[in-house]
Amino acid sequence: MGNPDLAQTHLGKCILAGQGRIKADLVLRNIGLLDVITGTVTETDIAIVGDRIVGTHAKYEGDREIDCAGKFAVPGFIDTHLHIESSLVTPLEFDRCVLPHGVTTVLCDPHEIANVLGSDGIKYFLDCAERSVMDIRVNLSSCVPATSFETSGAQLEIDDLLQFRSHPKVVGLAEMMNYPGVLNLNTGIMAKLEAFQDGHIDGHAPLVLGTALNGYMAAGIRTDHEATSAAEAREKLAKGMAILIREGSVSKDLEALAEILDENTSSFVALCTDDRNPLDIGEEGHLDSLIDRLIGHLKARNCPIHHVYRAASYSAARIFGLRDRGLIGPGWRADIAILDDLETCAVSDVIAGGRLVTNGLFDARETVAPIGLTSMKAKPVTAEAFMAEPKPGQNQTPVIRVKSGLILTFRDEATLEIGDNGLKPDLEKDVIKVAVVERHGKNGNIGRSFVRGFGLKRGAIASSVGHDSHNITVVGANDADMAAAVNRLIELGGGFAVADGGRITAELALPVAGLMSTEPFEVVENDLITLRAAAKDLGCILPEPFLQVAFLALPVIPHLKMTDKGLFDVDKFDFV
Repeated sequence: MGNPDLAQTHLGKCILAGQGRIKADLVLRNIGLLDVITGTVTETDIAIVGDRIVGTHAKYEGDREIDCAGKFAVPGFIDTHLHIESSLVTPLEFDRCVLPHGVTTVLCDPHEIANVLGSDGIKYFLDCAERSVMDIRVNLSSCVPATSFETSGAQLEIDDLLQFRSHPKVVGLAEMMNYPGVLNLNTGIMAKLEAFQDGHIDGHAPLVLGTALNGYMAAGIRTDHEATSAAEAREKLAKGMAILIREGSVSKDLEALAEILDENTSSFVALCTDDRNPLDIGEEGHLDSLIDRLIGHLKARNCPIHHVYRAASYSAARIFGLRDRGLIGPGWRADIAILDDLETCAVSDVIAGGRLVTNGLFDARETVAPIGLTSMKAKPVTAEAFMAEPKPGQNQTPVIRVKSGLILTFRDEATLEIGDNGLKPDLEKDVIKVAVVERHGKNGNIGRSFVRGFGLKRGAIASSVGHDSHNITVVGANDADMAAAVNRLIELGGGFAVADGGRITAELALPVAGLMSTEPFEVVENDLITLRAAAKDLGCILPEPFLQVAFLALPVIPHLKMTDKGLFDVDKFDFV
């Protein structure tokens, strides 16, 4: 042996343990190792030292050994784009909720909290990322606010982002939502694009195609999670853009995009959830659920299923420049999902950074104090605040139409009666009121219009989660219940509320920036069950009404949206 001192270093131990000359720290014995490149499954030991895999396709001894006979090892899953805030729990609680599903790395955009608290919100997420068991990586929020057509709590310019550029948890620039700003060379947008030309720039280009897509991609933007049809995804793939197949609580694109994933594309496709709440995670799962469903699609086409696991791990890592993970082999990061069944992605145990995930790992983390507990600055409202005045000479009123499973909205028209408080909802034709109440204490704006697709027969639903500026969005069959729901959220410091007959029938407090709970995810999950039941009791026909409400205020997703400044036509990028 050479220098004995080197044998005591981490690297020296890895080299020696890989040869079997010393014991590994941890050995997974007799496990079926899936090679996500070739699709072969080999029974082997997997030896780990620290956070690194040091040996496969051999027999090993370890200080700790786990018999995995009958089980399978696949690389830990990577969620390539999500907003942890949409899980409605803090990052460290998200860690405890999602890691057991085999998700060992996430690339999050703290865009939601940044819109409320600015750079303090990004710092909070980075502080949490330094303490989490899973590897939380951060893409720096590129569009705060997303547009000038809504009132945000903060504004981030290039200098606000550059202070975080060298942080070890930062990957690059998060989703560039202001695609008109890119195409029209907006000064602030251009400064951000220039600063990240040597790093990853994440995309957000719903229905952007043709030469507009060429110009958008020419800015160095490499990924997109907003494709909602196979034709759209294929054009983007043909032009060199990696496609992130998204399946969240509201945006459900897996069924439309499953056909694009095959042996030819799996190195250029990855998976993401974008926005997924604890109830859906509890009922359906996280990326493990997406993988299970995609495997079904590939089997139906007689395509080898390892391409799904490749997209969920190796391809995701390669696309985002994470060079140390995504495969199970010597020298790679020890992020491993251990499965009972390969064809259903049944996760039984997880190795994260070389550590077997247990409750004790979560208990040992340092805590991070919640922030933004006083961010709710809206003043109480009355029913009269929701008067929708008719436009002179206008018989038809524009109406937002929502569809379950889509954050795309559509434009309808309705002929509405005029009552004592302006234009009246038409419950028979499923036309109810929608309003956005500015809550950052800047101007007190209230934007008012109408929406179709919720099915409400009475009452109101309100949410302080209102992408992206997170004002209070409320839909309702009558003004009094709308006011009651909004005022309850102001009292709670943010959250969700259902009102019926002037009474609050269900609520969830989200006091961390009006976005996240301080409670465990199990408590949030139970409260969401109560909220869904209360919404259904009002006649609501949407399976996920609260996040559907939240996306009504997102003026970077076509076609018609509601902001605190008024009804907004995304296609024209101007107010109606």
